Amino acid sequence: MAYWLFKSEPSTWSWDQQVAKGAAGEEWDGVRNYQARNHMRDMKLGDRGFFYHSQKEKAVVGIVEICAEAHPDSTTDDPRWECVDIKAVRPFTEPVTLEQVKAEESLAEMVLVKSSRLSVQPVTEEEWRKICALGQTEAD
Repeated sequence: MAYWLFKSEPSTWSWDQQVAKGAAGEEWDGVRNYQARNHMRDMKLGDRGFFYHSQKEKAVVGIVEICAEAHPDSTTDDPRWECVDIKAVRPFTEPVTLEQVKAEESLAEMVLVKSSRLSVQPVTEEEWRKICALGQTEAD
């Protein structure tokens, strides 16, 4: 299993909206960055990801799962852009803020810290376990 992080502005797409989509999930559409698109091409069914609220909150708020592998993004006719579908798995008991992540020496190399603008990012297994512990949720 691989791990990922999906960033969203809560005013555009929030954790609550993701949860409301249920088991069917929703396309993670509108990504127009080649590196982020390539990460989605690498995703497999069952991979897990953090759902991260950007802008003011700047916190990991829940865990999602890949429920459909890369396919054409329905928001464009441009064949270069693909997306995956994700479904909510569970919320964090306590959101894990960017400030907390930056304060953890073991997370200093995390993409979220080093390249915070990237909307879809890989997460190592060690980073996954550490952030799950901070958020008081199971790491799976």
